[in-house]
Parts: sequence; structure tokens; C-alpha cells
Amino acid sequence: MEIKMRKVKVSDLTKGFQDNKEGGVKGLNGKLDIRPPYQREFVYKDKQRDAVIDTVNKGYPLNVMYWAVKHDGTFEVIDGQQRTISLCQFVNGDFSFNNLYFHNLKADQVKKLMDYELTVYLCSGTETERLNWFKTINIAGEKLYEQELRNAVYSGPWVSDAKRYFSRTNCPAFGLAGRYMAGNPIRQDYLETVISWINNGKIEDYMALHQHDGDAKAEWTYFKNVIEWVTGTFIEYRSEMKGIDWGIYFNKYRKQKLNPQELEKQVSRLMQDDDVTNKRGIYLYLLDKDERNLNIRNFDKKQKREAFERQNGICPKCNGKFLFEEMEGDHIKPWSKGGKTEADNCQMLCEDDNRRKSNI
Repeated sequence: MEIKMRKVKVSDLTKGFQDNKEGGVKGLNGKLDIRPPYQREFVYKDKQRDAVIDTVNKGYPLNVMYWAVKHDGTFEVIDGQQRTISLCQFVNGDFSFNNLYFHNLKADQVKKLMDYELTVYLCSGTETERLNWFKTINIAGEKLYEQELRNAVYSGPWVSDAKRYFSRTNCPAFGLAGRYMAGNPIRQDYLETVISWINNGKIEDYMALHQHDGDAKAEWTYFKNVIEWVTGTFIEYRSEMKGIDWGIYFNKYRKQKLNPQELEKQVSRLMQDDDVTNKRGIYLYLLDKDERNLNIRNFDKKQKREAFERQNGICPKCNGKFLFEEMEGDHIKPWSKGGKTEADNCQMLCEDDNRRKSNI
């Protein structure tokens, strides 16, 4: 692998700048691929973008950028996409700085900006070497997330198409299921989640297997099937549904015969039950019937002390006498049968009997 340093003027960097779906994001008169397939979309906030222009206007040094030299002699940005696009967009007239657009600048200000020299390191080598270097040097600026690094390692037609479905602003996945998904598609959260659902959390294995697939239609079809199952099974949307691992539920329970109307009645009832402290867990509980998903409210210390005194410290299961600290609160009438977490429904069992009852 070979690394060389080069000075690049802003005038050269921004020449021929384009940002469109067909041609991608290009600079340096078409010779620089500013957003390769593994890179994220533009994520700088206005304040960060303005800081780039301010740095250049003042003649201060901007952080070093890294480009990879491609086999045809053109370049692609490894590190510095956000700074590069900030400069290109300003020169292109896409935003103002200090209430001045580029075309509002005086001749000497334009000259100073366009003559500013950026420090760029050029890396030549194999694709693997360049991508490994990308992971190593990407420690400044906007930190990459794990899925963004995976996109770099397994870049190819499959990743590019998957990002089209799952990783763009207002991408199809967001339009279809944004209110069900946690995270941000631009940060690759949707893509990471979907791959994890499909392959039981083994994301790298799946991406390695499909790296050279021509498209991501299979993953998009799977995602649509998941959302169709969710909306058809739990027919009333509630905010608690956002961010649940619906793909995991779909994989395991999609073949169950479920009654959506009856499920909705149960969801509504459980949402109103004060003893259910984990409202998000209602959906999994209705599928697997495991009460632990609900985090049923425990008896408080006062309720348990009252029950202990009523019982004189005697466990009603084994008739043994115990200290208060050796006993645990239990529902006399089980919660599943309508029993509430109230003082008159509390009994104290010894630890062994309570554990034994919980495992029945």
C-alpha cells in the first residue's frame, strides 16, 4: 500500500460538483467520488457545516482528508465526506454563512476561499487494504457506527441496493414502517436491524454471503412481509410498538393462527392494567404467554409486612416459620386470573416455595 500527500485547492475540489441520484456525488471535475457505496449520507448539522466555512475563511487548517486512488486513476473519499460536501454546497450556493451566500462575497473573499489548500492523503492499494485503512483512520469528525463500518467492508452492488431501500432520507422502509422502527435510517439502523432479524443477529455472516448479490430485493420483500404481519396481527397502532424487534416475532410466530380482533381487546385491557409495568412487553406476552414480559408490579414493603404479621411468619405452603427477610410476596389469586397487586391479595411464602410456584 502506498500513501502520498497532496494539496488540493477549494477551487479544484468544487469544480463540476454534482449531487444527484443518477450520477452520485462528485467533485474535482468528476474525478472524485465523494460518497462511495459504503459511505453515509450527509449528516452534518448547520452548526458543523458553518464551522467548516468559518475555518476556511479564517485560513485556519482544516482536518486532514483521506482519498483512495482507484484503478482508473480517479479518487474516492475515505475520510472527509462531510467537510467536502460542506465546501461544495456553499460554493454551489446551497446555503449561506453569516447571512451571505457565495455569490454575495466580494472578489477578495472569493479568491481567499477558492485558493485555500486542503491537505489530502492519497492511498493506493487493493480494495481490502483501502477498506481496512478506512476503518483505521476513521476516528475523527462524525464517528462511524458498526453498520457503517460493515458497509465499508462488504461494499458492492448488494450494499448499494440495500441502502436504497433502508438507508436514505425518506427511504421506502421509512415510508412504510417509520413508526415501527427505532433509530435513524441514515445511520444505517434500519439496515442493521433487518439483517439481524433475517439472520438471527449474525450480521457479518449474512453480509459476507450476499456481498456480491445484484440487488437487495429479497431483504426488502422480507421486510414488507414483517410489517404486513405486524399491522394485520395488531390492528391498532400504539406508540409502544415503536422499536420492538418485530422481525424476531415474525420469524417465530407468523404461522400461529391469531385473532386480530381478540388480540386488540387483550392489548387494550392490559394497557389499562396498573399492575403491568412493561407495556411494550404486552405484544410478546400475547404471543408466548410468558408473564415475565409484563414485569407485573411487585408488592411493596408495607403490603408484605402486613401479610407477614397476619401469618405470624408462617409459610402457608410448608408451614415453616421464617424471618421477614427469608420470605417473598406472592399473589394469593394469580394475576393471570384477575388477582391484583393489593394488600388483601398478598401472602408471604418462603423463598423455596415461592421459587417452586413460579416455575410451575
